[in-house]
Amino acid sequence: MNPLLTAKRLGQSLWLDNLSRTLIEEGSLERLIEEDGVSGVTSNPAIFLKAISQSPYYRDDIVRLKAQNIDAETLYEALVIPDIQAACDLLLKEYHRTQAEDGYVSLEVSPALAHDAKATLKAGLRLKAAVNRANLLIKVPATKAGIVAIESLIAAGCSVNVTLMFGLTHVREVALAYQKGLEQWVAQGGEPKAIKSVASLFLSRVDTSVDKKLESIGGSALTLCGKTGIALAKLAYSQYEEATQSKAFSALKAQGARPQTMLWASTGTKNPAYSDVMYVENLIGPNTINTLPDATLEAFRDHGQAHLRLNEDMPSCHTHWKKLQDLGIDMNAVAQSLQQDGLAQFEQAFSQLMIQLEGSLKG
Repeated sequence: MNPLLTAKRLGQSLWLDNLSRTLIEEGSLERLIEEDGVSGVTSNPAIFLKAISQSPYYRDDIVRLKAQNIDAETLYEALVIPDIQAACDLLLKEYHRTQAEDGYVSLEVSPALAHDAKATLKAGLRLKAAVNRANLLIKVPATKAGIVAIESLIAAGCSVNVTLMFGLTHVREVALAYQKGLEQWVAQGGEPKAIKSVASLFLSRVDTSVDKKLESIGGSALTLCGKTGIALAKLAYSQYEEATQSKAFSALKAQGARPQTMLWASTGTKNPAYSDVMYVENLIGPNTINTLPDATLEAFRDHGQAHLRLNEDMPSCHTHWKKLQDLGIDMNAVAQSLQQDGLAQFEQAFSQLMIQLEGSLKG
């Protein structure tokens, strides 16, 4: 039995953390949807940098668009929006089958806007209109300005994937922004069910960062290595359950609003000493999403075990968190540092892509 399909039957959606025209043109994405139950796609600047650099399927469009006297960012959008639209179309059957609970594709606003709420709002609404697909999620980082923009986008009727979350404070702030945005949307007469949001919590990067701190401490602290990312996800899920059962959100839910869905991101294991499916096997639970890089998806298909484990070992997760605190590891500081690093990586990838496309326009 395909463990990817078993996880889906247990209530977890598995999304592909990759998108390129090669995947679309050669039928790979369609096969993943039909055979493995993949029910969503996420993208980011680093993914599109790799796609446009390596796939031959963009060349004709680049040659054609060069003649239009456009800049690099306009060329970028002209290349990736058709990919997003094609992926949305492939997932439309799942979107309708699940009554708009699943079947989404994410497109990220420029990382250069991460600290500008107004510009993020404007860009998000513009990209939403350009893609023109009901199953699109506009992807926005959980920076301070991003959280303001998320509330405004939700209030304007735009479905959102919140990215670059690394801590429990991020989870709380994002959940509140979603709730406040929904309240405004509904107060204006908007249809609550029209809004979908996912909150993407990055995991393997947390373990990489915390493990370094634990290794520098040494001794018994080493027994905590490799456990922080999973503990974070389980504590975040518990926090999510509490938020969706609050009086304020219950009132919205009674009107048909959808709870924000927790999404496990950065689930490719970075330490080769750890299981290559640890962030999948240990975090299967209902009403959640795991977005998988190609290698992790293939590994889980090959040797993964699909069981409901998300709510297991909660006391040990709380104990783990307390031990980190006792060792002087500030998880809020870790989260903020990782968010800055993640944003810098996306900015670098986007900048490299712009330089590459500028060269294509001049060549």
